[in-house]
Amino acid sequence: MRLSASLIRHAEAALRELSRFAGPADQVLSRYFRSHRELGQGERAFVAEASFAVLRRRRSLEAAAASADPQALLAAALARVLGFSGRALGELVEPQLLERLRSARADAWSDAVRADLPDWLWQRLAHDRGPAEAMRLAQGLLNPAPLDLRVNLARASREEVLARLARDGIVASATPYSPAGVRLAEKPAINHHALFRDGLIEVQDEGSQLLAFLLGPRRGEMVADYCAGAGGKTLALAMLMRGSGRVYAMDVSPKRLAALGPRAARAQVSNIHSIGLAGDNDPRAKRLAGKLERVLVDAPCSGFGTLRRNPDLKWRHGPAAVAELVQKQRRILEAAARLVKPGGRLVYATCSILREENEAVADDFQAAQAGFKPVSCAHLLGAQRIALDTGERLGLAPHLHGTDGFFAAAFERLAAS
Repeated sequence: MRLSASLIRHAEAALRELSRFAGPADQVLSRYFRSHRELGQGERAFVAEASFAVLRRRRSLEAAAASADPQALLAAALARVLGFSGRALGELVEPQLLERLRSARADAWSDAVRADLPDWLWQRLAHDRGPAEAMRLAQGLLNPAPLDLRVNLARASREEVLARLARDGIVASATPYSPAGVRLAEKPAINHHALFRDGLIEVQDEGSQLLAFLLGPRRGEMVADYCAGAGGKTLALAMLMRGSGRVYAMDVSPKRLAALGPRAARAQVSNIHSIGLAGDNDPRAKRLAGKLERVLVDAPCSGFGTLRRNPDLKWRHGPAAVAELVQKQRRILEAAARLVKPGGRLVYATCSILREENEAVADDFQAAQAGFKPVSCAHLLGAQRIALDTGERLGLAPHLHGTDGFFAAAFERLAAS
């Protein structure tokens, strides 16, 4: 796209709104575009791409530009990330700034700056994983995420979906791990495609899909998605049960749960029952205590494993917020565990990359709950014919697996002695 002063002004204005970090970046951008309907599709795509480039690489761009001003950061992103030449930027960017960008040397920056992370977050990752692996993970989180789809295997095969996409000129391939996954080469408006409208596909990262296979619900069982949100994993569980049994979609947010109804109708799923929880001691959940074969707890977390999609999270969430989340995660896991019957399975999962939200929570639960024993995630996935072995617990990362960052630990409730 050819740059113009008007387009640069819009990108800078959108970036100033985003830099307040008053809410999720995608929502902030949507509001900006609604208030500037004169922008065409290509112009909106440019503004979004440039803004997200700054959010992803804010620290290194600040270091290169020697400025935190949105105008300078935008120019740095255009030159250093999006590949615009000095000639293309010459009339739109101050010559002194272009010279600073050309002469910036990454080898003089700290590890946190090169990783494009806040100091505190880099320090925790480096402590948990070692500096070399932490840098590989951080670099993997800087790349935009692909668009993954989950095929509704209860109504179509992955091969049928791939063939239909190919006929429609959409380049796609099977994901390497999830038996239901399809990865698109580009990012078309898939929600307008007939496969989506007919409920044969859903947008879902491959890592998220694997959580449903890890829980492994069987036909006729009673299971719960304890932190269901808008129901993406709930639908995946219902798919594996082929419409039989019962899936309880539980969440403290009625607004998020409300989105599940239309999605379930589109997928032609009728065995989902939504429960808006009033808290950890909700009376409706208490009536299910000890009665469910499988319970998934995809707990509220920092979301740092999704930085490819939500780069603003690393600037919006600080260590205090993470500490509060850890306490919430422990309470939620304890409450959800009460629902599991003897011999049943409990899976704790997050889309975080921090040990304190992942292994530490699972370790504390295991130490405090003598009635549960750990189960190997590698073994559970192998039983589903998924060749993925990250050890006793599931650990996914973009630079290793091409997915968002995910963690999961599985437990089985022991029979009462």
